[in-house]
Amino acid sequence: MTQPEGSAGAHRAVVFDMDGVLVESEHLWERMWTRFAAARGRTWTVEQTRQVQGMSAPEWAAFLARFSEAAESAEETERQVVDDMIAALDDGEIELLAGARQMVTDVSAQVPIALASSAPRRLIDAVLDRHGLTKHFTATVSSAEVPRGKPSPDVYLAAAEKLGHAGADCLAVEDSSNGLRAAAAAGMTVIAIPNSDYPPAEDALAKASYVASDLDDVRQRLLGSLAEPVGS
Repeated sequence: MTQPEGSAGAHRAVVFDMDGVLVESEHLWERMWTRFAAARGRTWTVEQTRQVQGMSAPEWAAFLARFSEAAESAEETERQVVDDMIAALDDGEIELLAGARQMVTDVSAQVPIALASSAPRRLIDAVLDRHGLTKHFTATVSSAEVPRGKPSPDVYLAAAEKLGHAGADCLAVEDSSNGLRAAAAAGMTVIAIPNSDYPPAEDALAKASYVASDLDDVRQRLLGSLAEPVGS
């Protein structure tokens, strides 16, 4: 795989995804969607999970409510599922991936960082707070706060704007097909950390400038591609 585009020190900010990059929670989302559908007599499969990955919470909630033929509105569907995710977090089921804390700490010490996640706002805030990472992020954006979810670039463009940079100034770290597509469409140089349980499509992976083996590999790649801190 090729090196990230641009010379070392060319990038001035980093935007991280959350699910599959900082924490492993895709399987929990699938559990909650499956549970919601099953309670209404419908069978949710990996095919439905693939369809909704990257969608914003309002988007997947509308899909889930339709699929389940639920009496609940999309808003109520979202509330129930997110309540279940918060409960899983409180039960210790949403833990940081190995290397995530050091990656965030080391990178944020050099350049401003943001989060661009498909997770709803209250789960983003709860995850970062639980794991003591909130202070490291200059900005966080949920795709529910922009017009379109991934694979559209909206959430990444909003994150870059909050950091005060153009997309081309930023590195992005993503694990999923729609996340990779979204970050690339925002003009960012993308580092992929493929999700082994939900591997990205080949066309999406091809949009990454580097495919990392683990988060320590991501950390080293990021630090080698960033501008020097101001005043250094």
